[in-house]
Amino acid sequence: MAVTTSSISLNMTGDTQVENVTSQIQTILSQSGLKAGILTVFVKHTTAAVMIIEDEPGIRADTKAFMERLIPADPTLQHNTQNPGEDNAHSHLRGQLQGPSVTIPFNDGAMTLGTWQQIVIIDFDTRPRTREIVIQLLGE
Repeated sequence: MAVTTSSISLNMTGDTQVENVTSQIQTILSQSGLKAGILTVFVKHTTAAVMIIEDEPGIRADTKAFMERLIPADPTLQHNTQNPGEDNAHSHLRGQLQGPSVTIPFNDGAMTLGTWQQIVIIDFDTRPRTREIVIQLLGE
């Protein structure tokens, strides 16, 4: 079995921004020469997450509204009150809830995603940041 590791860097704005990375990941997979195995997509930040969604404007808006209802910004959260200048405790909690990675099988050099499934990075932070996404392939 071969293992390859690549990365993608994204400039993101925060505030529950969603960025579709499906085609970039498929390009990395295609260039690897691997035909079958699994790949992991991992975001190296605690205020961002990786998701598989049907990427369309309604789901993007619904996801943002859902996260704001579920974990609203709250200046009284401990992360904010114990760390002067911090205002992103809700961003950390949202990232924890969703998670930093997904694993996807691939076959014949293509991800086995369903018809409507797309891989997205979602940035929950309160300010712009550069996000690093690691793509690791295990296969043959």
